[in-house]
Amino acid sequence: MTKSQRTALAVLSAAMLMTILDGSIVTVAMPAIQQDLGFSPAGLSWTVNAYLIAFGGLLLLAGRLGDLIGRKTMFVVGNIVFTAASVLAGVATGPAVLVAARFLQGVGSAIAASVVLGILVTIFTEPRQRATAIGVFSFTGAAGASIGQVLGGVLTDALNWHWIFLINVPIGVVTVLVARKALPGDRGLGWSAGADVPGAALVTAGLMLGIYTVVEVERYGWASAHTLGLGAAAAALLAAFVIRQATVANPLLPLRILRSRTVSGANVVQMLTLAAMFAFQIIVALYLQKVLGYSASQTGLAMLPAAVAIGAVSLFASARLITRFGERAVLIAGLVLLLAGMSWLTRLPVDAGYVIDVLPVMVAVSGGGLVLPALTALGMSGAEADDAGLASGLFNTTQQVGMAIGVAVLSTLAAARTGTELVAGASEAVALTSGYRLAFAVAAGLLAAALVVSVTVLRRDRTADAPVTEVVPAF
Repeated sequence: MTKSQRTALAVLSAAMLMTILDGSIVTVAMPAIQQDLGFSPAGLSWTVNAYLIAFGGLLLLAGRLGDLIGRKTMFVVGNIVFTAASVLAGVATGPAVLVAARFLQGVGSAIAASVVLGILVTIFTEPRQRATAIGVFSFTGAAGASIGQVLGGVLTDALNWHWIFLINVPIGVVTVLVARKALPGDRGLGWSAGADVPGAALVTAGLMLGIYTVVEVERYGWASAHTLGLGAAAAALLAAFVIRQATVANPLLPLRILRSRTVSGANVVQMLTLAAMFAFQIIVALYLQKVLGYSASQTGLAMLPAAVAIGAVSLFASARLITRFGERAVLIAGLVLLLAGMSWLTRLPVDAGYVIDVLPVMVAVSGGGLVLPALTALGMSGAEADDAGLASGLFNTTQQVGMAIGVAVLSTLAAARTGTELVAGASEAVALTSGYRLAFAVAAGLLAAALVVSVTVLRRDRTADAPVTEVVPAF
């Protein structure tokens, strides 16, 4: 790996670290934000939801725009928008300003993050180097999620909540300055290659409405008119988008990218896996605090072994294993480890001991250090040079959708089971534990489904390298 490649990888990883970190750092500071700015309980959730809706809704569009006008340009612009929005969030004096700033942060993150993988795979073309780069990149994601929770608490306690946003400013400025020199320039295909404005409106509106519907499920319920009505509207918008892409001359999303079983299968596996694992991260934290009585800092330390294990495997083992055995084999091995860990959680007692009942799971989730790099390589494997930004945007979109759905489904199921147990006369600790165990069982089912798809769909794709001349169903 050359010096210029290492510098480019550092810039891309720093930007992704900032994006992932910002998604988790807010959760710890929410009580302080609510008290200072006077948020209502329902309004407070929008400090997270506004970011998620903008981020998840714009990833696909932003990825394609990167192919059209240049991925380096999109990356730099995205980081500028994110940094400016971080300043606005850091100086916010009222709920409306903070929510607007969080939405803009999501916009900037989507613009930058959507093209990161597209840039990475064009810089690292040699298989071993690409596997190493993806391992480092995956480690960054795992580290960002864990650092965010710890750093959020430290900054909020030592200074104040404003600094959880202001800390992004120096990182963003340095990232922009270095990226202008370190990243290779690319002209893009030009607007004529796929500037489908109606299609862009359909997919952006459909994704934003869909994510909004999912994040509001806990408030309205799955069977409510709000959820069913908006969910149907989102599905209709996305269906109209797909129909348009199959018929328009210059589509925003050329459906040929879905021809590859590897690309399509990897996105499905990612959605299932992250639905399980992102919810796992949240629900384990709730269990440790509400049932075992851990403090926020103790919870962060208790979950630290998971981040260390994932990071160590991503950095030191994934590239070598992928080079030797292939992405599919490494992915399956990682999913088996994750499934074993999640299954272990389904037997959690009310009075669990950390070493016996929790720590083994934190070690088992090291499988994430195999799954994430393998999925990233598979998800980008069928992308042509002109579609790398689109493939990157699609991969990141399924990631966000999977996480949003996982949290909504598992948290709702856990709450419903807890409520039933409380009505039946169970203690709060017993009722909460029962709800969390149900959530872990469903998460295990999602991982089992991901494993089945990996075994049955992600076999060798003989058409992956063949020129694409027509649209073929993904499966």
